[in-house]
Amino acid sequence: MEPAIRADDLRKSYGDVQALDGMTFEVERGEFFGLLGPNGAGKTTFINILVGLVRKDGGTAEVFGYDVEAEYQEARDRIGLAPQEFNVDRFFPIHEVLEHKAGYHGVPPDEAERRAEEALKTVGIWDKRDTRFDWLSGGMKRRFLLARALVTDPELLILDEPTAGVDVQLRRDLWRVIERLNAEGTTILLTTHYIEEAERLCDRVAITDDGSVVEVATPDDLRARGTDQVYLTLADAPETVPDIDVEGVIDARMEGDSLVVTAKGGGRVAPALLRELEYEGYEVLDLDIRRASLEEVFVGMTRVDEEAEKLEVPQ
Repeated sequence: MEPAIRADDLRKSYGDVQALDGMTFEVERGEFFGLLGPNGAGKTTFINILVGLVRKDGGTAEVFGYDVEAEYQEARDRIGLAPQEFNVDRFFPIHEVLEHKAGYHGVPPDEAERRAEEALKTVGIWDKRDTRFDWLSGGMKRRFLLARALVTDPELLILDEPTAGVDVQLRRDLWRVIERLNAEGTTILLTTHYIEEAERLCDRVAITDDGSVVEVATPDDLRARGTDQVYLTLADAPETVPDIDVEGVIDARMEGDSLVVTAKGGGRVAPALLRELEYEGYEVLDLDIRRASLEEVFVGMTRVDEEAEKLEVPQ
């Protein structure tokens, strides 16, 4: 079976700006896939190519085996998009907007009405069905964008920064909705600047930078490339850092009564650390492993750290 998304050497430029520079990756059917990258990495350009808003300069982009340009209608009918921008007809009640959207995709009126009701109930704003978009709160507008993406019953749901600017409770509510959709078989492509969102939701992520894919892996695999912090509380804090000879340990320092060890794979080195300290005569009262975050790995793989350095204020 063809993957849900195939991008092969995808290229797009705007004048002197190379938005996509050979972007290549695949998203499997039924996968929850994250597309991560700093601003200007090409994420939105890639999405716009998939949905037909932008024409590529070169390479291949397919949705379920359909070329997004040569077989535009077949590809587009399988996609539901919840964009960053509030690009919604503001002069009709939201249930009518959804019915119109379904009609654009050839859904008969009675079926469009049923789908609009189902979509609004799915995102929890059915009671606002007769309200115009402009009169919704910011959080409800985000819910509506998701409902509009769902009304065509898509096989591929694309979420471009779906929780940007919403409160914590609404973010978690939206997480539950899209997790359920994915469990029911919908393929999801997510772009987000909230790294914890990708860590929680995604089966795999592609880290992008400067218009190309730097790496594709699971969040766990990526975290394993970072460094963990192992905190060991000692009964009697030594004046100097204990001499530790354990494979995988990068650094060690004292913080009060705690010995803090930086290591590759904190869980793997912890037993050896305990044995080493016990051999040296130290009593360990507590141990805590703080794993590397996906954000740490993401920053190390992209130009985010370079941009941060440029923003530092000289002392």
